[in-house]
Amino acid sequence: MIKKILIAVIILLSSVLCYGQSNFTRGEELFMQNNPSEAAPFLERALAEDPAHALIYVYLGVVYEQLGKTDEAIAIYRRILPQAGSLSANIASNLGNVYFKRGVNDQAETFYSQAIDMDPLHTVAFLGRANARIKAGNLQSAVTDYENYLRLDPGSSQRIKIEQMINLVRSEIAAVEMRKMLAEEEERRIAEERKKLLDSVSASLQSAADASKGLSTGSESVEQYEGEFELD
Repeated sequence: MIKKILIAVIILLSSVLCYGQSNFTRGEELFMQNNPSEAAPFLERALAEDPAHALIYVYLGVVYEQLGKTDEAIAIYRRILPQAGSLSANIASNLGNVYFKRGVNDQAETFYSQAIDMDPLHTVAFLGRANARIKAGNLQSAVTDYENYLRLDPGSSQRIKIEQMINLVRSEIAAVEMRKMLAEEEERRIAEERKKLLDSVSASLQSAADASKGLSTGSESVEQYEGEFELD
């Protein structure tokens, strides 16, 4: 009887362990098959069973992104980021991606930069930050990030497009500088013309003032009337 009970307990424990493992394994398998809707419940159960497993957070965060659940993706990434270890750069970069898709470029740039600080060879963070900086109008810094990305990943499948982007942005920077220079020159020209006109008007006023001196009586005293008033 005792032997049967022990066997039953062992079988039960084994099934529990297998169940926990199968949740992650099955969730990972579905994730790799790009089936986020079916992967999500397995990964959620796996996370409940092993809340310190950083890779589950990565998978689940990506799944939430694919399902359009950006609030849940942000929450899951932020939850694990402080203790993600070797996956910290990936998670910070993923957070940058979520915020970039939302159009929150300052937050996106912050997390891309955090990913780069954690791992200076994290190529996708350079690409993501470059895109965020383009959106924010920080063109020169964006070019630097694109160049760093291509330096770190010279065989990138996006190389031609990125090089085209770099050339386009450089042309835009040059155009902005030219417009700025022309605007400054125009501003100086207007200021010089204004000064000339002001000097001319001031000189004319001075000449008029000098000419008007001849019309003055030369006395500022009040004449005394020496006669007598006669009242009717």
